[in-house]
Amino acid sequence: MLGDRESPGREVFLIYPSLGKADQPGWRGSSPEGRMGMVLRAAVLLSSLLHCSAFLELSGPSEIKGVWKDSVTLPCAYVPVEDLMQQTLTWTVMHDKGSGAIIRRDDSGDQVLLSEYRDRVSIPKDAPGNVSLLILSLEISDKGTYTCQVTWRDSNNSLIAKEITISLEVVKVAATKPIIRAAEPGLTLPAGASTSLRCEAGGSPPISYRWFRRGPAGTAELLSSGAELAWPSLRPSDSGTYFCEAHNRAGAGAVQRSDAVRLTVTDLPITATTSESGVGYPGKNETIRDFQRTGLSLYLVILIAVVCGAVVFLVISLITCVRKPKEAQVYDVKFHNSRAAASSSAGYYEEPISATENHYVMELGENKVSEEVNKDVSGCVANPQESEYEVGDTS
Repeated sequence: MLGDRESPGREVFLIYPSLGKADQPGWRGSSPEGRMGMVLRAAVLLSSLLHCSAFLELSGPSEIKGVWKDSVTLPCAYVPVEDLMQQTLTWTVMHDKGSGAIIRRDDSGDQVLLSEYRDRVSIPKDAPGNVSLLILSLEISDKGTYTCQVTWRDSNNSLIAKEITISLEVVKVAATKPIIRAAEPGLTLPAGASTSLRCEAGGSPPISYRWFRRGPAGTAELLSSGAELAWPSLRPSDSGTYFCEAHNRAGAGAVQRSDAVRLTVTDLPITATTSESGVGYPGKNETIRDFQRTGLSLYLVILIAVVCGAVVFLVISLITCVRKPKEAQVYDVKFHNSRAAASSSAGYYEEPISATENHYVMELGENKVSEEVNKDVSGCVANPQESEYEVGDTS
């Protein structure tokens, strides 16, 4: 190593040129030519390192304030150079509890070295040039001087290191005056809609919130404890004036109150139904009002009614089509003369028999059709020569 040079305050240069050893062949340190070559070589290496160092500058503030119980980022960054590769990154601290390395990053990863910062510090990953330190849940004891030191390696296997220091002040901040933010633009909404109000205040966490509704004669009704006040389905009775309060431990019990906001819930117009005498129906109007408060849309109700009507009509149509009208059925009535059949088979003729001895066969007959068939059969007794009759639909 030719030499180490540390600049006061903020940067360190480490130069490691390889000049060989005195006992190696070809080492020309004893001759004037050897000494001259060594000086020239060192000058070239130093010039290149100074050139790279001019582009490598760590940037960050010298002082920063953090809020107690909140998080803070200590900025430290540089512009990456193509021929230089980051080797190590170390954050150290010096405060009332002592001094030491907080976290170190190298080829093996990140290692948190101080137990009091375990699970509270981190460095951004996959962000070349950004080596800032994030500290969570600040404590008063975190106050101190923090140092960010980065070491690079160049193509000649030489190392360059630079550092900056940042002074951290941890303060307790009382809760500020809260601001109310609405989830929906505007504070005039129809009945049945959903909305919410959020209370936001600055200061050292944790911050406690409470919601109030202003009543008559300057009174206030406590509604809930929490940063958000929500309504799943607004009613006209929710109209009113609201405000919130915020406080924390750093404010010595002081409570901050927000400006009041007015929430207006509009009801749907209701048309009263009156009789001829001009007297309305309050009960019906109350039913309509209660229905509107359920949040159902009038168009949705109409759509449901239309669908139900269509289903009923379809069922009736199917029943009508399946049931065939009785008039469309065909009935056959056959007349058989048993004696005439017997005589014709014997080869002689007998006089016609009475109608009481005739046999009739009716197919698919019902009560009404049976009556019509009996009438037709009575007319057919006067003409015994006919042996078969058919009664059917004339259509």
